[in-house]
Amino acid sequence: MEESKEQILIKRLHLKEETAWKELFEAYSGNLTYVCSRYIIGQDDVRDVLQNSFIKMFRSIDSFEYRGSGSLRAWITRIVVTESLKYLKQNSDFKIVEDEFEIPDLPEEEPDLQEISQTTIMKMIRTLPDGYRTVFNLFVFEEKSHKEIAAILGIAENSSASQFHRAKAMLGHKIKEYKMSKTAQYE
Repeated sequence: MEESKEQILIKRLHLKEETAWKELFEAYSGNLTYVCSRYIIGQDDVRDVLQNSFIKMFRSIDSFEYRGSGSLRAWITRIVVTESLKYLKQNSDFKIVEDEFEIPDLPEEEPDLQEISQTTIMKMIRTLPDGYRTVFNLFVFEEKSHKEIAAILGIAENSSASQFHRAKAMLGHKIKEYKMSKTAQYE
């Protein structure tokens, strides 16, 4: 059976080949920047977290075990998420908020997202308060349960569920406002 490009890259990474690390960075840095920026707002902070993530990858590559196509991407993404969360926890501004914002009730139906670009939706997500954004990202993008999120963030499981509900409501409100402003432009 022929080895995939990913398997060959992993072998070269295990050998600590400098060119392999450059290839890894070139191939995945854009996606990893996107992942990191879902959690971290400041561009300088995103760069710092990514740099720490690549250092962590380099130091722990020996523990990586190939488990099939995409396993390298999953492993490096997990490192970036972990480093992003570590940064948030160490940042004194990070907090889980409960009643700081007045949140409207969730709409009866899910908002229609077809008319809104992914970039616009991601910008809306980035405007959520840290706690809401973090729980939302972990639940939606990392597919963690509220129990897992609670353990990761050191909060109660019902706080995770509450943060997610509030994030979803706030995001729904932002989407509704965005659509209304777009409709008003054309009238």
